Amino acid sequence: MIGIVIVSHSIKIAEGIVDLCYEMVDDSIKIIPAGGTNDGRIGTDPIKIKEAIEKAYDGDGVVVLVDIGSSLMNVDMAKELLEEEIRLKVKILDTPIVEGSIGVAVEALISNDIDKILEVAEEARITKKIR
Repeated sequence: MIGIVIVSHSIKIAEGIVDLCYEMVDDSIKIIPAGGTNDGRIGTDPIKIKEAIEKAYDGDGVVVLVDIGSSLMNVDMAKELLEEEIRLKVKILDTPIVEGSIGVAVEALISNDIDKILEVAEEARITKKIR
């Protein structure tokens, strides 16, 4: 099953998004929060992200959703620390972290198809909330 990692500068945000996702899917999907720093501050940590990716990985791949700024840079650094087999199956999604996470979690449960998951992430990025 494709795993999901939620990277936010805030552990509360990352954990909250995981909670929202689990309202829509069961625990057969691994959705791992990687928020804040290891000492509890606001920020992101490449080692914490790497460990979350490894925890979410079961062979099919992992998608990573990020909030802002340095979270993307730290995901890139985390990827460099991974074994090649895992690194090659990690995709960073360009999507809103909340809406994208929920859509991606549901699609991962339904299809476990990376192309469909990427499509759902893209749709979340361009979907208007108010028409």
